[in-house]
Amino acid sequence: MSEATHFQSITELAPHIEAGDISPVELTTAQLARIEQLDPQIRSYATVMTEVAMSQARQAERDIHDGRYRGPLHGIPIAVKDLCATAGTRTMGGSAVFADNIPDNDATVVTRLRDAGAVLLGKLNLTEGAMGGYHPGFDYPENPWGKACFPGASSSGSGAATAAGLAYATLGSDTGGSIRYPAAACGTVGLKPTWGRVSRFGVMDLAPSLDHVGPLTRSTQDAALVLQAIAGHDPRDPTSLRAAMAPVAMQPVNDLHGIRIGFDQTYASADLRDDYAEAIRDQVSVFEALGARFEPVTMPSRLSDYLTAWPVLCSSEAANVHRTTFPSQANDYGPWFRQWLEMGAAFSAADYARAHELRLACNGEIAAMMQGLDALLFPGAPGVAHSITPESMKGPMSDDRDTWHSRFTVPFDFNGYPTLSLPCGLSETSLPFSLQLAAHPLQEDVLTRLGNAFESATSYHRQHPPAWP
Repeated sequence: MSEATHFQSITELAPHIEAGDISPVELTTAQLARIEQLDPQIRSYATVMTEVAMSQARQAERDIHDGRYRGPLHGIPIAVKDLCATAGTRTMGGSAVFADNIPDNDATVVTRLRDAGAVLLGKLNLTEGAMGGYHPGFDYPENPWGKACFPGASSSGSGAATAAGLAYATLGSDTGGSIRYPAAACGTVGLKPTWGRVSRFGVMDLAPSLDHVGPLTRSTQDAALVLQAIAGHDPRDPTSLRAAMAPVAMQPVNDLHGIRIGFDQTYASADLRDDYAEAIRDQVSVFEALGARFEPVTMPSRLSDYLTAWPVLCSSEAANVHRTTFPSQANDYGPWFRQWLEMGAAFSAADYARAHELRLACNGEIAAMMQGLDALLFPGAPGVAHSITPESMKGPMSDDRDTWHSRFTVPFDFNGYPTLSLPCGLSETSLPFSLQLAAHPLQEDVLTRLGNAFESATSYHRQHPPAWP
């Protein structure tokens, strides 16, 4: 193992834990010490669950010693976004409204991680309600790649903790891009599964028809292992799918012959800074060298119009989700999310219906475009992490919100297709670039194959923030 232990991948650590060469107790102790040392500056954690983590680590060590090894997540310290219910530990969703919310039960994803033997380090910070702004009374994470740089929206704590070596994997959620944005901003891998692939039971909703739950990690293989643990039908979530996941191979195949990838040159470069667009084009050559075949495609010509449906759908559904606390407790919400809920409550049923028609039209055009293809390749975000201020993070909604910024994320929340975000270089200012791959529903194995092959040919996923060695 050539890297510092806190930057090792799960795939690298797991055989050593199984063999008894690495102690889950020592690994967890080291992670907690690193969190104590660094997280006061990074602020990725909302709650550190020290006693729970150490108890689980001791149990994992006993089980493994006694021959009851459960698989590659056994004894691995992870963390989850503070939307995921944890029995006996507060789950706040970034909101003062839920500051005293202590669930009686775990979210299904938390239960499944524990069943896999993972060690739960704690709960991670996020924007209020998993939308765009932070509550003034709560911390917002620092991007480990740059102080005063955007940490990636809602799942920002998940991206920051993964990038800084404060957890070996994290869970985020994605309604309009909040697995992909923090993965891009913080230089990590992000896997947004097919909608319904992962149960949302016990995960606070933002907009249920758009919400996805998935992992952020430091390698594709790690993301696949976490997804395999949390995926599957859950009778407590009737929207969860029954289709089984293909087993994750611990020795991935890196030959991409026979894979057909769609690429829209205009979509991948228009309104993108030149160095970012060049980095994306360079990665096309990497995939071609691995055997993949690229075919030109054209994204929907009305994409800009389609994207305007997202704020209507998301804010309307959010207003419904929060109906028991909003507007009755409106003053307890921060200014950004309060405005979002007010906007959603003001839309009519006809507004929602028109937005839904736009969503369906977008879905239909993308489905037709992807016929005969295995995947699409395009940028992970519209730019590198931009500059932020406390006022921009905790203040009211900006008047100049532009839905075009979500062109690389929202279409695949609309249709629920699985996507994989991969780091693909650094800018001149040493901020991460990210590419994204999308596949057909339930074909996360295709994305895993592509990501594994890409990582075998490059070392971008081995780049870590220099300020946090």
